[in-house]
Amino acid sequence: MIELGQQAPDFALKNQDGKLVSLSELLSSWLIVYFYPKDDTPGCTIEAKDFTELSSEFNQLGAEIIGISPDSEKTHCRFIKKHQLSIQLLSDLDHQVAESYGVWGLKKFMGKEYMGIIRSTFLIAPDGSIAHIYKNVKTKGHAASVLKTLQDMVSR
Repeated sequence: MIELGQQAPDFALKNQDGKLVSLSELLSSWLIVYFYPKDDTPGCTIEAKDFTELSSEFNQLGAEIIGISPDSEKTHCRFIKKHQLSIQLLSDLDHQVAESYGVWGLKKFMGKEYMGIIRSTFLIAPDGSIAHIYKNVKTKGHAASVLKTLQDMVSR
């Protein structure tokens, strides 16, 4: 797992439109990178809709929001259209980026163990350093919590 103050691992992944998006091209402003397990599932939908609802407030602070999951570009398109999402979603099909951020791991559900995304969010400063980490995120109210943290950091 990466730690506060470390440089965020670079990545280059395709978004919902098939455009390659890299961390290095997004730096110079604040960046919220949240990892989530699966498009159009209850918790992931709540999280994506909450970030979308607050996106203008994040933008006013000079921040961009990126969601990353192992879903395909096509699945991301359907998810965005169905829920009118305004955030970018990136496809980490082979979960290499999730692994580099330390959020690919063993999970348990209904007595079964499997590997998957451990819901986590990283607040990345304009210099590329990790400014805040949220691990094992509970979706309800999470986007508002990230916004509050960012507001506090920007006002310092």
